Amino acid sequence: MKIFSQHNNAKDCWLLIGGKVYNVTFLEDHPGGDEVLLSATGKDATDDFEDYVGDIDASTIPTKTKYTPPNQPHYEQDKTSEFVVKLFQFLVPLLILGLALGIRFYTKSPA
Repeated sequence: MKIFSQHNNAKDCWLLIGGKVYNVTFLEDHPGGDEVLLSATGKDATDDFEDYVGDIDASTIPTKTKYTPPNQPHYEQDKTSEFVVKLFQFLVPLLILGLALGIRFYTKSPA
């Protein structure tokens, strides 16, 4: 309780409610103002908040469902496209080199 009671200011505020510790350092956003929360620090604040915190009807909580991805046909990657890419990676530089040599040869002026 000693460590808990040290968190009792606007920059570091913890509350003990129902046996659980809550960090409520967002005091400026509290609709009742920061005085309400600060007055409940350093002690068990369960009685202070009992009228404002209710129990939830467990039957209203949606059940968790496990995600199951839809069945899709297995895609078999075509190896032909991989071969074509590698062929172009080899041939395109050769074609550029051949074109550059051809242009140089035909545009070269006689000495």
